[in-house]
Amino acid sequence: MTAIKIDRDLVRELAALLQETGLSELEYAQGDVRIRVARAGPAMVAPEAPAVAPGRGGAEPRPEPATEAAHPGAITSPMVGVAYVRPEPGAETFVKVGDRVVEGQTVLLIEAMKTFNPIRAPRAGTVARVLVSDGAPVEYGEVLMILE
Repeated sequence: MTAIKIDRDLVRELAALLQETGLSELEYAQGDVRIRVARAGPAMVAPEAPAVAPGRGGAEPRPEPATEAAHPGAITSPMVGVAYVRPEPGAETFVKVGDRVVEGQTVLLIEAMKTFNPIRAPRAGTVARVLVSDGAPVEYGEVLMILE
């Protein structure tokens, strides 16, 4: 068995590229050498739970992610990037659970390739759940928010 020589500088450069772009994995190949660098996403901070409405006997169980993606009010990420729920650090969030939104209203931003892309509400409704935290990396198609 032959020992494989690992180019540590290349691995560091690829890891830095992951961090810079917000991607979760990257694969590089040259000849028969193939390097795959991947990272686990940061622990998600659960959004604040809304107060239980009077007369309700407790919180309803959280649906499975597949159910969230199938929800008619699901707002999904159109790109890979980093989600921001506020326009700038220290500012109020664009929306919070219970807020009414109108079609076309900016509900969060996704930074991709050093560009901030507004994510707009596809329809009017009430924010039922916010599924991303500020500064969290997101993948294409990931459910970001649910409107009722």
